[in-house]
Amino acid sequence: MKWSVIQLQKYQRSGLQLDETVRLDEVKERNSDIRSISPVHVTGHCTVGSKKMTCQLRVEGVMILPCARTWEDVEFPFDIKSDEIFTWSEYAEDSGDDNVHAVEGDVVDLQPVLEELILLEVPLQVFREGADEVVIEGGENWSYKTDDQLREETANAQPKTDPRLADLAKFFDQTEE
Repeated sequence: MKWSVIQLQKYQRSGLQLDETVRLDEVKERNSDIRSISPVHVTGHCTVGSKKMTCQLRVEGVMILPCARTWEDVEFPFDIKSDEIFTWSEYAEDSGDDNVHAVEGDVVDLQPVLEELILLEVPLQVFREGADEVVIEGGENWSYKTDDQLREETANAQPKTDPRLADLAKFFDQTEE
């Protein structure tokens, strides 16, 4: 989704309607948690002025992310609505607004903005349905316990005497003669 500034001038009166499906596989390289991403459907309307273009975007798709508990694939749908401004004026760098993007050269490229919007939607953790019921047995030289199981074991456990102090305990058990 690229347009030259000269191409955009013909849309100054009517605006530019967007309704495209794009592949954004580069997102997987930028965030290793994203295992795959479906083709992204981008819709919206862009208003073109003499020095800027304002786009009201809606970005929809599905990411495949790992379950935080089981590492299995989880489908995570996203539906992003955003207003983005692209400007090709010489004062573009001075805006300080995150939604204002300075156009480098004479080409407006929507792909990096779409990638950033998607990356901002990636949650810290995602769980698949039924992940709470999954019983993790453990493996060689490791085991898994929930916090409740650990509390129960420590409450029921008999206090163990340090073997280095075992002789000291026998000393206090002796009766005085």
